[in-house]
Amino acid sequence: MPDLSWAVPLPVVLPLSAAGLALAMWRHARAQNVISIVALSGVLAVAVALLFAVDDGPLVLDVGGWTAPVGIPLVADRLSALMLTVSSVVLLCVLVYSLSQGNQYGEDETPVAIFHPTYLVLAAGVNNAFLSGDLFNLYVGFEILLAASYVLITLGGTGERVRAGTIYVVVSLASSLVFLLAIGLVYAATGTVNLAQLAERLPDVDPGIALALQLLLLLAFGIKAAVFPLSAWLPDSYPTAPAPVTAVFAGLLTKVGVYAIIRTQTLLFPEGRADTLLMWVALATMVIGILGAVAQNDIKRLLSFTLVSHIGYMVFGIALSTDAGLTGAVFYVAHHITVQTTLFLVVGLMERRGGSTSLDRLGGLAKLAPALAVMFFVPAMSLAGIPPLSGFLGKAGLLQAGVDAGTPLAWVLVAGGVVTSLLTLYAIVKAWNKAFWQGAPADLPETTLPKGMVGATAALVVAGVAITVLAGPLYGYTERAALTLRDRGAYTAAVLPDSGRGTGQSDDVTERENGDDAGAAEAAAGAAGTAGEVAP
Repeated sequence: MPDLSWAVPLPVVLPLSAAGLALAMWRHARAQNVISIVALSGVLAVAVALLFAVDDGPLVLDVGGWTAPVGIPLVADRLSALMLTVSSVVLLCVLVYSLSQGNQYGEDETPVAIFHPTYLVLAAGVNNAFLSGDLFNLYVGFEILLAASYVLITLGGTGERVRAGTIYVVVSLASSLVFLLAIGLVYAATGTVNLAQLAERLPDVDPGIALALQLLLLLAFGIKAAVFPLSAWLPDSYPTAPAPVTAVFAGLLTKVGVYAIIRTQTLLFPEGRADTLLMWVALATMVIGILGAVAQNDIKRLLSFTLVSHIGYMVFGIALSTDAGLTGAVFYVAHHITVQTTLFLVVGLMERRGGSTSLDRLGGLAKLAPALAVMFFVPAMSLAGIPPLSGFLGKAGLLQAGVDAGTPLAWVLVAGGVVTSLLTLYAIVKAWNKAFWQGAPADLPETTLPKGMVGATAALVVAGVAITVLAGPLYGYTERAALTLRDRGAYTAAVLPDSGRGTGQSDDVTERENGDDAGAAEAAAGAAGTAGEVAP
């Protein structure tokens, strides 16, 4: 395969350039639509190309020609390429959804002049965070996406949105300050913020100082990922935004925090000193989050609490510090981005058709809009972990990894994961019964849902089903991603070629990958079958 290092910065450059063009064309709504769709389609094409290219090894581009560690590297490996691909699909579908919403209804919820450049800047920030090979550049990626999100969450300027946006802004600024403090201390301790060089230097730092740095970074990323007890802000902030904004926030923004945890825990702190703490955090996030969902009577808030709860599954996989645990966590991130975004888009359609998101006011939607009922049912059952959907496969892999770990705390997490899955099913079935099945259809005016909104949502439903159909190859890819994440040698050698082999044992990982490629589908099926005995 040809060297695609030159394409690594395109997922950042394309949306940023398009944002400038969209801003310049603020008087021409149709031109803005075309610019945004073309830019994000280009990003998706580049992400898919990188997804295949990096399977042979990480691709690195040194910004400005300054080689690392002096310059800022952008690094595409299996994890970042997978995250880029999934997020690009989501960003493009949500854009089509939002354009149809504004064009069909002539509403001010998505003002074209503001929405397009801001949305594209958000996409650039997300992609920059995934590709960053530098701790400070990761901070810059977070700040770019957060600055854009401050605008998007208050679109429309209603009092409720401004109040919710204020909470979101304050919490985000607090997490950014913690992150910036951590970066300063990391530099003081090691003399660098380059991730590959940090992987080489942090083992020489005093263990107590290294643990303090690790906990500071976890605190910053934990707020962004909305893990318990740092998650109280999310259910009050996300539901008030316009449907497409809520969808992209729920699907992507918390996963950028999860990505940062995966990257720093595996690359910078592989010793696992904070694993016990992370496992307790994962358990509390899963159980308390889903108990909050069960108590909700508004479907947006219900889904917001399930979002918090299922972050716990990902943290569980990270905390196990095993190949199987990390494989399950990465697979579950890809699944959850797609499914959670889809559900929030469906809720936007439900609000259009039923006039409310309160479960007490909805009813009989299955008769009014049977296609809408199907589009809700499929991702909802996947979220609940019903076989053979991707949610079941992801949970099965994580639970199997917990069983394989065999520690008492791991068994507690396995039990917590099963309970959370059952309660998720209960909450989803309750929402389904109240909104779609029970009660007579409300006396509502006949409403035709915009084709663009329905088409974009249906495309994400299909994407979720595709994750299930392609679960074998995808699970094999995430398994190879987990192996290289835990090895670290390929990453450091690609970024710092003069340092030799880096910090890991790349040859060992290559041998393990060759063996794993032959049985990736069997391994995924075996994990699903074993966990199927204890997971719904």
